[in-house]
Amino acid sequence: MRRVLGIDPGSRVTGYGILDWAGKPVLVTAGCIRTETNDFPERLRRIFEGISRIVEEFKPEEMAVEQVFMHKNADSALKLGHARGAAICAGVSRGLAVHEYAARQVKLALVGKGGADKVQVQHMVCFLLGHETPLAMDASDALGVALCHLHHQQTLNRMNRMAQR
Repeated sequence: MRRVLGIDPGSRVTGYGILDWAGKPVLVTAGCIRTETNDFPERLRRIFEGISRIVEEFKPEEMAVEQVFMHKNADSALKLGHARGAAICAGVSRGLAVHEYAARQVKLALVGKGGADKVQVQHMVCFLLGHETPLAMDASDALGVALCHLHHQQTLNRMNRMAQR
């Protein structure tokens, strides 16, 4: 069994989701860390401490995190990068291996097209996990990153087994 923590970083809301893998993905927990302050360094501290608590409580072995993409607003991208860094540092400081995935890569793995919207990702995450009630968008995005990682690792394992034959 493997346990993976997925992270959808955000400076105001950081989504997280933990999945176990034992032949199929099983939802352990999911939620959001809401920073709710205008003091940016304080937001980063809350993200770091929130992820640290989650790692200590649920003991994942790996972390999968969405990469930052540059959109129209450079300031927003920089803040997102800082939030992402705080989450990664929390995982690395507790010994987690960190894997990074582009948003398009996650959407392609879940929905079959890299330009899928958040509602499509949310629907597929719930479908793949057999979860009947909708999850918060940031939590479902984080679970999507974790699912992408698990599928990616399965493919790599199959390729390695075939190469060894």
